[in-house]
Amino acid sequence: MTKKFYVTTAIDYVNARPHIGHAFEKVLADAIVRWHKLKGEKTFFLTGTDENAQKNALVAKEKGIPIQKFVDKNSKIFIELCKKLNINYDDFIRTTEERHKKIAREIFQKVYDKGEIYKGVYEGLYCTGCEAFLTEKNLVNGKCPEHNKEPKKLSEEAYFFKLSKYKNKIIKFIQNYIVPESKKNEILSRLKDEGLKDLCVSRTNLDWGIDSPIDSKFKIYVWFDALINYISGSGGNWPADVHVVGKGINWFHSVIWPAILMSADYELPKKLLVHGYLNIKGKKMSKSLGNVIDPIKLAEKYGADSVRYSLLRCSVFEDTDYSEEILIERHNNELANKLGNLISRVSALIEKYGIEKTKKEEDDSIIYASTILDKKIQGVMNDFQLDRALSFIFEEIDQCNEYIQSTKPWKTNDKEVLYEVANMIKSISILLWPFIPETSEKIAKQFGFKISLKELKKPLNPNNKIKKSEILFKKI
Repeated sequence: MTKKFYVTTAIDYVNARPHIGHAFEKVLADAIVRWHKLKGEKTFFLTGTDENAQKNALVAKEKGIPIQKFVDKNSKIFIELCKKLNINYDDFIRTTEERHKKIAREIFQKVYDKGEIYKGVYEGLYCTGCEAFLTEKNLVNGKCPEHNKEPKKLSEEAYFFKLSKYKNKIIKFIQNYIVPESKKNEILSRLKDEGLKDLCVSRTNLDWGIDSPIDSKFKIYVWFDALINYISGSGGNWPADVHVVGKGINWFHSVIWPAILMSADYELPKKLLVHGYLNIKGKKMSKSLGNVIDPIKLAEKYGADSVRYSLLRCSVFEDTDYSEEILIERHNNELANKLGNLISRVSALIEKYGIEKTKKEEDDSIIYASTILDKKIQGVMNDFQLDRALSFIFEEIDQCNEYIQSTKPWKTNDKEVLYEVANMIKSISILLWPFIPETSEKIAKQFGFKISLKELKKPLNPNNKIKKSEILFKKI
């Protein structure tokens, strides 16, 4: 039976155009999915847009556009982002779709029928940017640290979910759920310091959102609604193998989401990958702070693979500085000078001199080298260290370039050396496919091999007609 692998990204608010942080998360998830596809697994990849949030409604009203028309228009921009960056999702869920609303209401009703949603009064602080209720402890200088704005004081009749009931179960569950360890420890520390209070799961006096199935005066609290997209868009593939989310929404995914699932008697997801933020000169990048980079414009200017590569070279778990200048540097120094130069040089030499199969022992050594590289990549990919996987692959590219330089086959006419390097190019290209798929597919077509991990153990056919390649990456 083919192993299944289901991955999700967070769904994005559509109050503004996507920024490079959205692209980072989608590229991370896409590379993880492609890796499992490379291994021969049946994969399902879900992304989408969070459209029932008040911040979407507020911006639509400011612009004088009907809310539904506004979210319809802006969700298309996030779909365009996926196309521009070669994000190969299986489904794109929009929370204004009836298929989602239906399941959100069903789960809300199920938790209510279980006696775990009750009526009360909410008094406290609410950040519209986070669409979340905050405590004084969450604030920095009286402001939300995510959006640098003071939250509003609210007092309203509301329905509450008995979140506090699940504290011990959640503490036990997240021990093997959250990656990396540091993000798990943050949640455990917060649970210890603050405890766990019941969660307000309704909003009143709103004209936008999903109607509560138990009281027509209320809308379902947007986070209760939004998290359910992982089920409503799963195509029957639930539970998720990994949720890929930014650190700002760790709490919602590691505490609130598992508790909802426990209450509604659903299986729990297997892993939560919490990635860091992309910063500009040490400052968080966000729409509300106005210091964003438009990933669609970057992709149009430099191509999908250059943007993907520059993002996947960033630290997965820690905050990383990012800029157009960093993209250009990585494009020129690594993609053009190292990978592009290797492919151009070797393909030109093979077209001129040809390749010749080596002795059996040397064939074995080629396969052995590929296997060692594969094992290294397998190890770090299992831990979601995509940046380290790229480092290992580019170390191999450096070795190939050094080997060509030291053996000088253009002087010796050594067809066996060229065959060895061509085989390593095959292995490198296959392992690069999750990261820069378009480039890997071009190399595979040129050198005559299929993109699959099974191909790593098959020596390249020496009868393949390999011609000099086009320039894969022109210098910027």
